[in-house]
Amino acid sequence: MQLKLERIYTKPVDLDGYRILVDRIWPRGISKEKAHLDKWLKEVGPSNDLRKWYGHDVARFPEFKERYLAELTNTPAYYNSLKAIVQEKLSSQNVILLYGAKDEEHNQAVVLAGKLADDLKINITK
Repeated sequence: MQLKLERIYTKPVDLDGYRILVDRIWPRGISKEKAHLDKWLKEVGPSNDLRKWYGHDVARFPEFKERYLAELTNTPAYYNSLKAIVQEKLSSQNVILLYGAKDEEHNQAVVLAGKLADDLKINITK
């Protein structure tokens, strides 16, 4: 089974797996029905202050990544909850981390998936 990343606005929707939204804020224009979520772990997303500071400025991404990983380390309960879910679900199905950002390479889900891949010794599929 695979860990996948997907922008929540992508069509057609990949329903082949356990779908987890990892954004702190609900994506604009997406209904709960269209999202087809199994779980929304908003607490694992970057803090509002960090999210606003980053503002999807690619030049700030390296520092954003560093700060975000520090947040995950400082509040391990949320990350550990996600890690446990991913570990459990990957034994029987794909796990899809969903995010709303337009930039598919510079966002919190990419950072989160990288940390999960390192910690669980798994590969990420895009």
